[in-house]
Amino acid sequence: MTLLLGPPGAGKTSLLLALAGTLPSSLKMSGDIIYNGHTMDEFVPRRSAAYVSQHDLHMAELTVRETVNFSAKCQGIGHRFDLLMELSRREKEENIKPDPEIDIYLKAAATGEQKAEVVTNHILKVLGLDICADTLVGNNMLRGISGGQKKRVTTAEMLVTPGRALFMDEISTGLDSSTTFQIVNSIRQTIHIIGGTAVIALLQPAPETYELFDDIILLSDGQVVYNGPREHVLEFFKSMGFKCPERKGVADFLQEVTSRKDQGQYWINSDETYRYVPVKEFAEAFQSFHVGQAIKSELAVPFDKNGSHPAALKTSQYGASMKELLKANINREVLLMKRNSFVYIFKATQLTIMAIIAMTVFLRINMHHDSVTDGGIYMGALFFGILMIMFNGLAEVGLTIAKLPVFFKQRNLLFFPAWTYTLPSWLIKTPLSLLNVTIWVGITYYGIGFDPNVQRFFRQFLLLFLMNEASSGLFRFIAGLARHQVVSSTLGSFCILIFMLTGGFVLARENVKKWWIWGYWISPLMYAQNALSVNEFLGHSWNKTIPGFKEPLGNLVLKSRGVFPDTKWYWIGAGALLGYVLLFNILYTVCLTFLDPFDSNQPTVSEETLKIKQANLTGEVLEASSRGRVNNSTIASRDTEDGSNDESTSNHATVNSSPGKKGMVLPFVPLSITFDDIKYSVDMPQEIKAQGVAESRLELLKGISGSFRPGVLTALMGVSGAGKTTLMDVLAGRKTSGYIEGNITISGYPKKQETFARVSGYCEQNDIHSPNVTVYESLAFSSWLRLPANVDSSTRKMFIDEVMELVELSPLRDALVGLPGVSGLSTEQRKRLTIAVELVANPSIIFMDEPTSGLDARAAAIVMRAIRNTVDTGRTVVCTIHQPSIDIFESFDELFLMKRGGEEIYVGPLGRHSCELIRYFEAIEDVRKIKDGYNPSTWMLEVTSATQEQMTGINFSQVYKNSELYRRNKNLIKELSTPPEGSSDLSFPTQYSQTFLTQCFACLWKQSLSYWRNPPYTAVKYFYTTVIALLFGTMFWGIGKKRHNQQDLFNAMGSMYSSVLFMGVQNSASVQPVVAVERTVFYRERAAHMYSPLPYALGQVAIELPYIFVQSLIYGVLVYAMIGFEWTAVKFFWYLFFMYFTLAYFTFYGMMSVGLTPNYNVASVASTAFYALWNLFSGFITPRTRIPIWWRWYYWLSPIAWTLNGLVTSQFGDVTEKFDNGVRVSDFVESYFGYHHDFLWVVAVVVVSFALLFAFLFGLSIKLFNFQKR
Repeated sequence: MTLLLGPPGAGKTSLLLALAGTLPSSLKMSGDIIYNGHTMDEFVPRRSAAYVSQHDLHMAELTVRETVNFSAKCQGIGHRFDLLMELSRREKEENIKPDPEIDIYLKAAATGEQKAEVVTNHILKVLGLDICADTLVGNNMLRGISGGQKKRVTTAEMLVTPGRALFMDEISTGLDSSTTFQIVNSIRQTIHIIGGTAVIALLQPAPETYELFDDIILLSDGQVVYNGPREHVLEFFKSMGFKCPERKGVADFLQEVTSRKDQGQYWINSDETYRYVPVKEFAEAFQSFHVGQAIKSELAVPFDKNGSHPAALKTSQYGASMKELLKANINREVLLMKRNSFVYIFKATQLTIMAIIAMTVFLRINMHHDSVTDGGIYMGALFFGILMIMFNGLAEVGLTIAKLPVFFKQRNLLFFPAWTYTLPSWLIKTPLSLLNVTIWVGITYYGIGFDPNVQRFFRQFLLLFLMNEASSGLFRFIAGLARHQVVSSTLGSFCILIFMLTGGFVLARENVKKWWIWGYWISPLMYAQNALSVNEFLGHSWNKTIPGFKEPLGNLVLKSRGVFPDTKWYWIGAGALLGYVLLFNILYTVCLTFLDPFDSNQPTVSEETLKIKQANLTGEVLEASSRGRVNNSTIASRDTEDGSNDESTSNHATVNSSPGKKGMVLPFVPLSITFDDIKYSVDMPQEIKAQGVAESRLELLKGISGSFRPGVLTALMGVSGAGKTTLMDVLAGRKTSGYIEGNITISGYPKKQETFARVSGYCEQNDIHSPNVTVYESLAFSSWLRLPANVDSSTRKMFIDEVMELVELSPLRDALVGLPGVSGLSTEQRKRLTIAVELVANPSIIFMDEPTSGLDARAAAIVMRAIRNTVDTGRTVVCTIHQPSIDIFESFDELFLMKRGGEEIYVGPLGRHSCELIRYFEAIEDVRKIKDGYNPSTWMLEVTSATQEQMTGINFSQVYKNSELYRRNKNLIKELSTPPEGSSDLSFPTQYSQTFLTQCFACLWKQSLSYWRNPPYTAVKYFYTTVIALLFGTMFWGIGKKRHNQQDLFNAMGSMYSSVLFMGVQNSASVQPVVAVERTVFYRERAAHMYSPLPYALGQVAIELPYIFVQSLIYGVLVYAMIGFEWTAVKFFWYLFFMYFTLAYFTFYGMMSVGLTPNYNVASVASTAFYALWNLFSGFITPRTRIPIWWRWYYWLSPIAWTLNGLVTSQFGDVTEKFDNGVRVSDFVESYFGYHHDFLWVVAVVVVSFALLFAFLFGLSIKLFNFQKR
C-alpha cells in the first residue's frame, strides 16, 4: 500500500494516469513503466490496472447494487478460478478440511452463475454500502445517496475485479475521517491478502489512516521528494534540518515542508540561519539518502519475467464474452427505461394530445376532395404528421448526452466495446416507436379522412414508423458526434431545418434551386413526404376528374407539389428510410467507438504561483515584494522579517495582531445568537411509510439548545446524517419546507428573518457563483448590493481589497470564476471566494457549511486561517466540519457535537489541546482513553458512534442532559436571551440596503459582463443566424419578386414561416441553459437579501435586447436582399420590426419556461409542447379561413400567426399586380389568408405585447416560485 502525497498541482493525477496507462494522448511521455518485467505494449494495461478518478460518474437512475453488479458482470471475475483449482488440489494433498462457510463462499465466487452477485454483495459489505444497496445513486436533480457513499461506489466499481493494480485519486473528498479510515483499511486487507498493488492519493489523511500505509511517495512540483517506507520519512527530513512538531499529523507536515510559505516553522538547527530549501535540493538529497540508494540498486536489476503469474496481467481485451456483455448492457438499458418511464409516458401523452388536436383541426367534415387546394390541405396534414414524428425524436439528444460521461468512463476502462452499448439503446427503444406511431396513426387516420383502405392504412403506419426510427437514430448520432448539450441541440435543430426546407413541402421540387437539389435528394423528410403523398393521392377517393382536366384529381395534386405520381415511389421512400435507420445507428456506433469526451478541467493558476513553481524547479531564490507579489531577484538574503522564525510576524499576520494595523474599515455590531429546544420535522417520506411506520412526521432535530457568541469560533460536528446542515439551515432561515418549533433569539430579541438576513452571511457547501465574472467583480457586486447605501464607493473598494487580503485572493483578482469542475477556479479558490462574498457584506454572524471539504491540508489551512482572521475581528462564526486534522480542529474555540438522529451530546469549550473535551468523555465509564498523539476529533466520533452506544449501552445524549455542562449552557442561554440594558432590536429603514434603481443598475452591470464573456452563447447565436440567413437566401433566391401563381406566394411565405419558427425556437432553446445556471446563483443571492426579484428579472431581460437587435439586423439585411423583397423604406422597416419583436418574444418565452419549471430538462420538454401547437395554428399549414370554427380562438392566441400576418401583409397586402389567372395579389391575400392591410397596426401592437407578456411572466415566476428544496 503506497500513499501518494503532494500539494495541489504537484502532478499527482498525471502520475497516476501515466502508471495506469490512461494518459490523454495530447500529453508527451518519456521513460519506461514496467509491470512484472513486461512493458506496456505486451499486455492490456487498462484491464490490468484500474484508475479510480476523483469525479464520481454514475447513472443516477440505477441503485448502488445494480451499478456495482453491472461492473462485476462486465469485467468478469478474473483469475480466481485458477486460484481455486490450485487451492483445492493442495488441500487434497495436505488433507485439510476447510471451514464449510468459507468453502461455500470461495466456490460460489469462483464458479457458477451467481458469481457476480456473490462478489458484489461481498464488496458492498466491505465498503459499508450494504445499508444503501437498494437506494438510487441519484444526482443534483434526483435524491440519492450521500456524497461519501458516491465516493465509495466509485471505489467499489473498481474493486469487484480482482488482481488489478489500483490507482486511486483523492477518494476521501467529502468523507469524514472515520469513513476514510474504514475504506482504506478494507482496501489494505484485500491487498495484503491477494497480494495486490495500490497507490492511493489522499488530500488530508488523518494520522490513523496515514499509519495504514506501507510506503510513501511525496511529490512536489512534479518531482519526487521521497519514495520509500513510511518509517524513514521523518528521519530523511531531520537530516535536512526539518522536524515534525508534536501534535501535528505527519501527512500535513510532509505537504507543508516543501512549500515556501510554511517551511520556516519546522526549521530546527537554531545555530544556522534558516534559508528556504527548494524542492530541487530535497530531490537531490534524497538520491544520496539510504532509502534512495536502495531504490536505485533495486531498479538496476531488471525483473525476471518468468516470475510473473500468467493470470496477473490481462492480455484479452474484455473481461467477458461479447454475448455476456451484450446481455448486461441490454438489462441495464431496460432498467434505465423503466426508471425514466416518466419521460416516455410524457412524450406519449404529448403526442396523443397533439394527435387529437390535429384530428379536430383537419376534421373530415371540413375536408373535401373537390379541388387542388383541398389536396394542398391534405398535404399539410401529412406534413404536420411527419414533423410531429420527427420532433418526437429530438428528446433523444438530451437523454443520450446525459449518459455519455458514464459511457466514456466505462469504455475507457474496457468494460465493453461501444457497439454493445449502442445496439441495445437502439433496439430497446423500437417498441416505444411502435407505440408512438400507433397512437398517431390510430387517432388521425380515420378522423382526418385519409383514403379508407386498410392496406393504405398499414402502409402509412409502416412509413411513419421508419421515419420515427430514422429521426431517433439521427439525433442519437448528432449527440454522439457533438458530445455537448448546446452544440448538439443546435446541430439537431439545424438538421431538422435543412430537411424540412428541402423536404418538398415548404418549397416544391421545381422551385428548389439547382445548387440545393442535392439537399432535396438526401432529405429523409422528402422520402417520407413523397411516399405518404403517393400512398394517399393515388387512392380511391382521389380517383376522379374535375372539370377542365383529363387526369384524375390525385395526379394533379401530386404534380402541383412536384411529387412523381408513381406507385413505386412508396417503396423507394420506405427503402430509403430503412437505409437511413441503419446508416445513422452505424454512424452513432462509430462516433462512440473513436471519439473521446471533451476534457478541460485545469484550475486557474496565478502568475505568482507559476513563478514560484519555476523557481522551485530551478532552485532560484525569490524575494517577496511589499505587495506580496513575487519579483525575481538574485539577492540571496531575504528581508529578515520574512525569514525570522516567529509565526506572527511572517507574511500572514492576523488582522488584529498589531494595534497599528487599521481594523476592518467598516464598523459592525457584534451579535450573539441563542436557540432553545429547536425541533425540526418533515412529512414522513413515502418509502418509510411503505414499511409500516404510522407517524405522519419524521423528526430530524430533537430539541436542540445552544448559543453562539461574538469572537468565538464554534465547530458543529457529528457523523454524516447527524443533522449538522439541517440545524444550520434552520438557524439561518434557509429552510423552504418542514416544521420548525422552538425559539431563536438574536442578542436577546426574537429573530426576524427580514432583518436577520441583513446581518448574517451563509457560505454554502457547494460554491455557487456566476461563471462569467471575475473574482473581483463577484465581490464588488456583493458588496455594492449588501453594504448600507451610505457607504461611498472608495470606502467600499478599500473594504473589498481588505477582504481579499484577508482570504488571500489578491493574486487571483482578475481570474474568471468558471463552472465547478469544468473551468476557472480550483475547489479551494472557490471556497475562499464563497467566504469572501459573504464577508464583503460586513455581517455580524456567519454560518459556514463544510468550508474545508474537498481541500488538501495546505488549502484547508489557508481557508481556516481566513476564518480565524474573521473571528478575531469580533464576529460570530459557526462551521460544520467533516474530517478536521488536529491543528484545524484545535483552532476552534467551542464544539457543538451531535449524534445521528439530531440530538446534541457535547456543547462546550474545547480547551488547550482539547483537554476539556477529552476530560468530559473520559469521565464517562466504559469509554476508552485517547492514545497519545491521536486526533481528538476522530477519537470523539469513534467513542460516540452508534455501534459503541450499542456495545456499552450508554446513551450519550442522556449523559449530556444530566451533566453540569448542560445546566451551565441552559443558564448561559437564559442570560443571553434577555436583551442587555439600553439596547434596541435590529431594524432597517428599507427592506433592501440599496434603492430599486441601484439594484437594477447592479444587476444589469453583472449581466452585461456575463453575456460579454459568454461567446459559446452569444457568438454561436450570431454564427447560427448568419448561416441560416445565407441558407434561406440561397434557397429562396429572388423568390420575393415572382408573382406568377399562388405557389410563388406560398414559397415566399414558406421562407418567412420557416425562418421565424427556426430562429425563434433556437433563441428560446439556447437562452434556457444560461438562465438556468444564473437562477441557482439568484436563489443564493435572494436568500441573502441582496435585491428583490424584479431588478434581477429586468436585468436579465434588458441585456437580451441589444443582442437581439444585432441578430435581427444581420438576418434582416442578408435575407431581405437575397430573397429580393421590395426595397422601400416602409416595407424594410416593417420586416425588421416584426423580426426583432418575434425573436424577442421567443427569447423571453424560453426564459419564462425556465422560470416556471423546476429545472432545465423539464423546461425544454414543456416549452417544446407549445411550439408544435403554435406551428399548427400559424396559418401556414392551414390558413385561418380553413381552420374549423372551434379552433379559431387558438389561432388568435398563437404568436407565430400574428408574426406571419404582419410579415405577409406588410409585403404583399398592398400589391395590385395580378397572378397569371387574373386574381389580384392583395385580393388573394385577403380571401385566402384573411389578412387585411389596414389591420397592420393592430398586428404590430399585438406582437410587441407578446414580448412584454412573456418578459412579465418571467419576472413574476422568479418572484413567486422557489424550486430550491431544502
